Amino acid sequence: MGWFTRLRQLPLKLSGSCPRFAFWASKLSPLRRNRLIGGCSGCRLLAVLVCSAGPVAADTAKDFVDLELVLAVDVSMSMDLDEQRLQRDGYVAAFRDPRLHRAIEDGPNGRIAVSYVEWSGGHMQSLVVPWRIIASPQDAKTFADALADRPISRSFFTSISGAVAASHSLFASSPVRGLRRVIDVSGDGPNNSGTPVEAARDQVVAAGAVINGLAIQLADRTGPYTYFDLPDLDRYYRDCVIGAPGAFVLAIRNSREFASAIRKKLLLEVAGRTPGGEARVWRAQVQSNPEKYDCLIGEKMWQQYQRNRGNWP
Repeated sequence: MGWFTRLRQLPLKLSGSCPRFAFWASKLSPLRRNRLIGGCSGCRLLAVLVCSAGPVAADTAKDFVDLELVLAVDVSMSMDLDEQRLQRDGYVAAFRDPRLHRAIEDGPNGRIAVSYVEWSGGHMQSLVVPWRIIASPQDAKTFADALADRPISRSFFTSISGAVAASHSLFASSPVRGLRRVIDVSGDGPNNSGTPVEAARDQVVAAGAVINGLAIQLADRTGPYTYFDLPDLDRYYRDCVIGAPGAFVLAIRNSREFASAIRKKLLLEVAGRTPGGEARVWRAQVQSNPEKYDCLIGEKMWQQYQRNRGNWP
């Protein structure tokens, strides 16, 4: 077997066995990184040269994970306690699920880092479970147990922009470096507090993170807060919230879908994939699109609500 053939057969998991290569790959754009890990012979040769260049400071295998994931979960008053419990239980069940354990083990490094944040208004973001390294099924179950033990907080207003900004700031305190950084935002309404959501999204995407979404749009909801519901919230998330190549949004349309949708979303994020078939996927926002959603719709609805109550002229 010639040297060229041997070179082409180098393991594709080189990023897991060579921390220097993993760190170098993490600096690439998602498109270039996918091409690199997908493996052409030239890329493999480059990997060999990088890995054989000798040690560098902090280049130890434990410093790298396949994914740094912030779960940013809406706990605004527009979600009733039953919905919030279903949402929390969905995440707990997912991290106890062997399918998620296998997905994590199948990654180049076989481990991820996760933190869990609850949010509502512009200044209400609570770190429920700080960064945890998940490298085994027991690690995942421990994360699930910690999450199950925490009380669920509730507060007023919906600031997706605040949630995105606060979630992104957590990467600075992460104990590891991931090949990918993802913020996963779930919510049941549009941004109506804090800065405009597009500006926050664009800033985070420019810094190299991906924003995915879980749009909770239950048709049978009742109560005063349904005034702010959008029947096509997934479209709003598509145009205004998610960002970066490969970003996607999934929708929950009835309460029975919480567990399955959360599990599916996490499996896709761990694997670095996007949904297909019936799921809706949008890879980027097109600012000039005439059919683009009004990303200030939540702020406008709040202003109109105040006028209807006689609070504003």
